[in-house]
Formats: sequence, C-alpha cells, structure tokens
Amino acid sequence: MMGTPAATMIEVRGLVKRFGALKAVEDLNFTVQPGEIFGLVGPDGSGKTTTLRMLASVMCPDAGSIVIDGVDVLAQPEQTKRHVSYMPQRFGLYEDLTVQENIRFYADLFEVPQSNWKARVDKLLAAADMAAFRKRLAGQLSGGMKQKLGLICSLVHTPRVLLLDEPTTGVDPVSRREFWQILYSLRSEGVAILISTAYLDEAERCDRLTLLHAGSMMYCDTPAGLKAHMPGAMLEIVAVDPRQVLGVLRALPGVQGLLMVGVGVHVHVDAPQRLAQIGAALAAAGVAVRSMAQVEPSIEDLFVALLDQAPAEERG
Repeated sequence: MMGTPAATMIEVRGLVKRFGALKAVEDLNFTVQPGEIFGLVGPDGSGKTTTLRMLASVMCPDAGSIVIDGVDVLAQPEQTKRHVSYMPQRFGLYEDLTVQENIRFYADLFEVPQSNWKARVDKLLAAADMAAFRKRLAGQLSGGMKQKLGLICSLVHTPRVLLLDEPTTGVDPVSRREFWQILYSLRSEGVAILISTAYLDEAERCDRLTLLHAGSMMYCDTPAGLKAHMPGAMLEIVAVDPRQVLGVLRALPGVQGLLMVGVGVHVHVDAPQRLAQIGAALAAAGVAVRSMAQVEPSIEDLFVALLDQAPAEERG
C-alpha cells in the first residue's frame, strides 16, 4: 500500500545509532522536501552510511523516528519499499547479465509491467549516454558506467524517494556529470533525493545539505546559507611555488587555516584586513606571488574551518 502524498517526503527526528561505545549517529534531525536534493556531507566515519541504512530499513536505530512519504518506517517498513529506492555503495549488479537484462531483472523484482518501464528506461539510458550499451555485459562496463546502470535499476519502479550512498566515489568526471544530470531531471519530477558524499565539491550541487562529523550534525542549510557561517574571511593566493606560501603563513598572526586548492592556497584569516599584512610577509620572504584576493569560501573551506575549531577529541 502506497503512503499518502506528504508535503515532507523524509522526516528524521532524534536518530541515534551506537555500536558499543562508538556513537555512529547522535541525535540527527532533518527533513527532505519533494523535488529536493539533500546532501549528507562528511568524511569517512561521520555516520553517512549508517544513516542511509536506517532510512532504508536495513538497520534499526537505537532511538528516534523516520517518516517517509507519510509512512512510519520503523513501524511499517514494508509499506515504504514500493516508493523508496536505496542504492548502497556496492550496488548488486549481475556482471554476467547484460545492461538490458539487469534492468529487466530489477523491473521484475518490483513487479513493474514492461509497458510501464520501457519508455522510462529508454529515456534514462539516453540521459546516461548508455543507449548503445544495452547488450554489453555489466561485468565489462567501466566503474562509472556501472554506477549509472545501478542508478537506472534503482529508478525502474519510479520511486518517490531515492537514497544514494556515495554513488560517485571513484567515478570519472564525465560519468559524474552525467550522473548528476540524471539527478537534476529526477528533481524536476518531484523525486526527493537524499545523497551522501565525501566529495565536498558535490555539496555545492545540493539544494540543502548537512555537515556531519563523528555522527553529529554540525550545520544544516543551503550551500549559500552554510557559507554565511564561515568565521573571518577567505583569501586566495596564487604563487609560483604554493608550498612557500604555506611555510611563510603557517605561524603568522591572524591565519587560522591553510588549504591547498589547485595552483593556489586558500588562507582562512580572522579578518579581511589581514590581506596587506600577508602580502608584506610574503614579499619579505621573497615569495613570487601572482595574485592575492578575498574570495567566497567553498564548502570544503567551511568544513575545514569548522573542524579546526572543534575540540581535539572530536576531531579524532
């Protein structure tokens, strides 16, 4: 039986999961709306996979509640399966079956008539640039193509809620872009998408996200809203040798964090007025600087800054 349409597709309240003395998830609270891409962002061990497993009824929480599309997942887990799809880190593709046969297998598993899924699958294969690989064995696909096939299989029964656990880990940049294009098309269809990722650049693609660390929520907001929590200011310095910049600025007053970003260094300072002081210090040290400017912080900048401020025992 399908749940009645709900204004909030996913509602998580007070979710707790412990493994002995380890707090895998601690008092987690968030909601996901229809047509929203919501990200669980954090490093390995932050509680992302455990959270998704509890939402998918693979694991029982120690405390808290989960409501998906108006259905209490803990009380009625079977009722959610028809309109929720969970794609774990290692999706269960059958490598000795072709792309088409894998899709048909999952369609049969969810008792989807061929007349209902064929046109939709054709559209998804085209969006994933895989239409020409229908007859290729899954075992002969690249890692990125396997992940895209896993997503298509997860969508064959037209779920209202999609749970994705680090789906683009180890995937090439082109496949990652195509994967996200599919997610954007699903968002326009009103599908609620909950995705976990360790790639902080992917956080920028989410409508809202929560930063997780050691099982706890640090912040939950839009990417722009999260950046507003950034203390101080972020400077970007591009130099001939970025390592020289690190050496000079590491002990300079007002510098609260340093992060190598491409050919430059992001310098977290307590105030934007530090720019002149930093420029003078680099010039005195003979560092060849190409450019210096205040920039908008990235989600990665924010996360590193928040971890730097956390107590040592929380940082691990």
